[in-house]
This record gives sequence, C-alpha cells and structure tokens, in this order.
Amino acid sequence: MKLTLAEPKYLKESISIISELVNEAKFKVTSNGIEMIAMDPANVAMVVFKLLSSCFVEYNIKKETEIGINLTNLRQVLRRAKPTDAVTLEFGEDNKLTVILKSKTTRSFSIPVMELEDKEQKVPELAFPVIIETDAEVISEAIEDIGVVSESVTLICEQKKLILKGEGNLSKAQVEIESDKKTIITNDETDPVKAKYSIEYFKKIIGGSKLSDRVTLLFDKEYPMKLTFQEVDKVQLSFILAPRVENN
Repeated sequence: MKLTLAEPKYLKESISIISELVNEAKFKVTSNGIEMIAMDPANVAMVVFKLLSSCFVEYNIKKETEIGINLTNLRQVLRRAKPTDAVTLEFGEDNKLTVILKSKTTRSFSIPVMELEDKEQKVPELAFPVIIETDAEVISEAIEDIGVVSESVTLICEQKKLILKGEGNLSKAQVEIESDKKTIITNDETDPVKAKYSIEYFKKIIGGSKLSDRVTLLFDKEYPMKLTFQEVDKVQLSFILAPRVENN
C-alpha cells in the first residue's frame, strides 16, 4: 500500500479533530479511499470519516486493508507536516504504518499498527425533520458564545430561524441565526423543534470547520444531531451526537 497526498491538511486536520474524541481507530483502505467509523469511549459521539482516493496524487493498494492506529501517535506525526509537504502513507509486511513527509527534506516516521477489537461500527439510519446548511463559522461562533455561560446548548428551529440558547446559574445567552442566502433552513414540522446537546462535545466537533467553510446540521426533538463537513471529491467528516435529555 502506498498513498500520497499533495494537500496534507485534509488528513492532518481530520486526524487532529477525530483524536479529540477517539483514542484508537480502525481505518479501512479500499479502492475508493480511506474510511473510518468510531465511537468515543463514553458512547456520546460517533465519527464517520472518508478521505476519497480522488484526493490523492498516488493511490496504490493491492487489496483492501484494515489498519488499527493510536490516533495520538498519528496526530503527533502529522503535526510535523507543513502545508507544502507531500505526505505518503505506506503499509507493508513489517506491520507498521510508515508516514513520509517530503519537501526540501524527506522525513520518515514509523507507527506500530494495533490489534483492535473486531467490532464493526455501523452508522445508524436516522431521519431528520430539520436540515440547516450554513457557514461553519456562524455555528462555531454561536457555540463559543453559549459556552461562556452554559455547559449545554439548546437548539430551537423555527421555520426561518435557528435559535441557540444556554443557561448557567445566573447567566443566560442566546444567539439567533436567520434564514438568508447563506443559511438555508428546512423544518418539516409545523411547530418549533427543540433539542439540547453538550457544549464540550459540540466545541470538539465544530473543529471540522478547518476542513470546510460550510456545515450541514440535522436534528430533531430529543434526538441525535448530525453535523457534516464536506469538500467534494476530497473529504467528508460527519459526527452524530447524542442529545442531553432533561431530567424532570
């Protein structure tokens, strides 16, 4: 297996974001690209990652391969990749992943491959009445605002408006995002749809904005939320986040 990326950011930033949630992961390398599905240890968030073969300048695999990797190790290596570096991934009979960073110099790193539990993760089939497409920065800034006062954020979707609310012991925060040319809001329900999620997790997954300027956000009442960042023919990074259900 030998795969070379001319734009390292799609792998580098993806691993950096994923490693905030997941310690170890199994990557499946197929003729279509690199895929990974993993749950965080607390079973609160699922990560679905695809780096398409069309993103690579060289993509040679003899057979479909699964590679278990410690993401902290991989992240530390990829941090050394400069924007102008070509990044090559090689996996051979020595059962180690070799990462080669090449520009004016050629630097090689060898990472051991792990035997991970052979438990196949499946992406749940979810249906959402609310679909919001907007600039990732808009959501990122709103979450930062709510995080000033609260550990959770409540999303309320009306027909032409998304409201984010947070409440602490004494303080409150609210951000309203109106439907316009850049923010497309679809709500199939007649009444507003309301759900609550963890700010801590939301801050980690909104890091996907490093990959794409746009985000698609889907949710329902007391239901998981799905956020997707995508660059056509290159990368797709999705997160499914469990809701915080109110204790009555």
